[in-house]
Amino acid sequence: MLAEPFPKVVASLIILHLSGATKKGTEKQTTSETQKSVQCGTWTKHAEGGVFTSPNYPSKYPPDRECIYIIEAAPRQCIELYFDEKYSIEPSWECKFDHIEVRDGPFGFSPIIGRFCGQQNPPVIKSSGRFLWIKFFADGELESMGFSARYNFTPE
Repeated sequence: MLAEPFPKVVASLIILHLSGATKKGTEKQTTSETQKSVQCGTWTKHAEGGVFTSPNYPSKYPPDRECIYIIEAAPRQCIELYFDEKYSIEPSWECKFDHIEVRDGPFGFSPIIGRFCGQQNPPVIKSSGRFLWIKFFADGELESMGFSARYNFTPE
């Protein structure tokens, strides 16, 4: 008699465990997708220049974010981009995790100027034309203060 209920109990525990694991995985995936769908970033065309920051700056930026900032200058002008000294993005080898990526043009496939992370703020960046494309990416772990960047325009 003991042999028969034991396999049923084990089978029930296995089924309960599997359904619980599946549910947890689904919840995590939904939460992650919800956070990534929160919009951040801007397309900026202010003639006098301006400032933009990572979400929540100077407090820690949230996990699972991708923000695209596109700066547009007037025709025959270039953009100079400066990062504030209060700069901190999760450091990693080749900035594979949290990072800022800057491209010389209006698209995610424009020529790359650089990818930045860590505690040292990036150098002054100058575009070759009237657009800069900037992506801020944060993975799901180890958030930091983020960045504040200002830009202005110069003649070509």
